[in-house]
Amino acid sequence: MSAKLNPVCSLLPPLLLLWAMTSRSQTAPAATPALTTPQAQALVERALATEVRAAGDTSHPMRYRLRKASPRLTSTKEIVETRDGDVARLLSFFDKPLNQDDEQKEEARLDALLSDPARQGHRRQSEERDTAIVMKLLRMLPQAFLYEYAGASGNVEKFTFKPKPGFSPPDLETQALTNMSGELWIDATGERVTRLEGHLQQDTDYGWGILGRLDKGGWIVIEQAGVGAGAWRIVRFQMKMNLRVLFKTRSFDTVEEMTEYAPVSAGLDYRQAIQMLRGDAQNSR
Repeated sequence: MSAKLNPVCSLLPPLLLLWAMTSRSQTAPAATPALTTPQAQALVERALATEVRAAGDTSHPMRYRLRKASPRLTSTKEIVETRDGDVARLLSFFDKPLNQDDEQKEEARLDALLSDPARQGHRRQSEERDTAIVMKLLRMLPQAFLYEYAGASGNVEKFTFKPKPGFSPPDLETQALTNMSGELWIDATGERVTRLEGHLQQDTDYGWGILGRLDKGGWIVIEQAGVGAGAWRIVRFQMKMNLRVLFKTRSFDTVEEMTEYAPVSAGLDYRQAIQMLRGDAQNSR
């Protein structure tokens, strides 16, 4: 998703990746009968198990547009998922097409990627490490939180969650789960988590505060949707968090919107994806 982070800042992405596994579907207006406590707990467990399976499914690669906005920068990229990892092409800054100099820099970057497969290999390895962390966190959700049924809207069941007393995180990557609470929505038919809002209720220290601290009050909202071919993808991600490292604070204040999803061949390699992206760029001129 981004350039390689230093060891301290790398503590935050696993938490964000966890929330990125949630999904959103359309709701219906009709009310449904309230769930009993055992029914509610069983639905949560089944939905979380579905998310674990979905996190490891790479059989439906997609291409899409990613618009990322922060107080400092707004950019749009075209991204293609391939068997060699994701490939991206920068399309615009602040919703304006690239100027000639930026176009040349982007072409040079893609040329370097084509001539040095090791670069793409490093990216794929990074994505695989991220996926492994996501799988670990997803499997831990039933252990880390208590879920309480909070009603329904059509076919979507709402739950609140809070840290489970006595839960002891096994490593730094799962430390934030001890201070996170919020709400999640589950599509009862598909048994998918359709929306999640997470809030940090307390400051969260990493390594006795030496490695860093996430400030209380940080929050994340994730929305996803079915995008065809049996695949679900994130369509909106909003986050506001502060990470303090020693005497410095790094602020994360961003909105990401993913649109125009379309399936691509499961056998597509990264070189073919680059040619695809270049062809689209030429056709749009």
